[in-house]
Amino acid sequence: MQLNSYDDFTPLREIIVGSAANYLSHDRDLTFELFHYDNLTGYGTELANPRLSAGGSGAAESWKIKRRYTEELHEDVETLAATIASLGVTVHRPLPLPPDPAPIAGLGWQAAPTPALNIRDNTLILGDEIIETPPAVRSRYLETRLLAPVFQRYLQAGARWTTMPRPLLTDLSFDLSYARDSMSVRRLEVIEDPQPSPYDVGLEMMIDAAQVLRLGRDLLINIAHENHRMAVDWLERHLEGRYRIHRVNRMADGHIDSMLLAVRPGLFLARNENLRNLLPEELRSWKFLIPPPPDPGDFPVYDDGDLVLTSPYIDLNVLSIDEDTVLVNEDCTGVRKLLEAEGITAIPVRHRHRRLFGGGFHCFTLDTRRDGGCEDYLS
Repeated sequence: MQLNSYDDFTPLREIIVGSAANYLSHDRDLTFELFHYDNLTGYGTELANPRLSAGGSGAAESWKIKRRYTEELHEDVETLAATIASLGVTVHRPLPLPPDPAPIAGLGWQAAPTPALNIRDNTLILGDEIIETPPAVRSRYLETRLLAPVFQRYLQAGARWTTMPRPLLTDLSFDLSYARDSMSVRRLEVIEDPQPSPYDVGLEMMIDAAQVLRLGRDLLINIAHENHRMAVDWLERHLEGRYRIHRVNRMADGHIDSMLLAVRPGLFLARNENLRNLLPEELRSWKFLIPPPPDPGDFPVYDDGDLVLTSPYIDLNVLSIDEDTVLVNEDCTGVRKLLEAEGITAIPVRHRHRRLFGGGFHCFTLDTRRDGGCEDYLS
């Protein structure tokens, strides 16, 4: 059990697959609304999500998810884990969230915890190092504790284990410029009315590992606002001499693994051609595979009370087993056909409610051992 992961495409040997057990609701507060801002407001999408009750950003509002959706999500995640294992990959799992977990709390806030499902978000694997990133959503503050038994085994086998400074997550910890610059016509009152706290220390570092595209010794990191920039400053100091960091300005509000993924050296799966201009010069010559626009018929139809958290492009969020084998949502025929035309085996796996739970196959997994090393793919 040896940690070694520098990229998303060399042959996969070990992986952690998240758990959807007891994912019954979303804890909606300022941190949740800000994190999912683009999709909650419908900016750039067709969405018209239900709003939070007016009245400031104090207490969180629990948004229940229909039991059928949670059960089907659990079935699909377990199928994903079994499919990966059937390909000869060792699969590790986090602790499941208990059915009635106690609330978690920080200084001046309380939240219902989230299961360790989208485990790509709060942990960055760089070679032989586990780096827990500073979360931006209160309900996810202790999510990586559900991964601690797996991390402990890697530590005992020789891995390094680092935790970035943890934010206090008061309302005034957040740079609101991205939301305020978005020009959305459906602004969220909860974001417009941040409340002061006796624990305020000013803006704090926050970043998710899903904002990082790993290419051997090079890291492309999306920065949408000051919280992200502060975190990247810390990473640059921590990784000095080991990795080269390339800052990408506002490719998205946060995560980029449904915008741009490296399928193999020289080949990106990308949402659109315009992303090329945001990349370092050395990567602009790579080939871009751009799927056709998503077909609305590929997705379930939800009720007005259902909270949709991703754009229809979530199915670009694929998982590579190696340079010639990729797991793809069985409902997304456009991505499958595009990869197959490139000579890549696209293995279909069911994932029905990806828009309700904010993640695809790349989000649900954390690859811990691949054959690749700290290569220089930019030279």
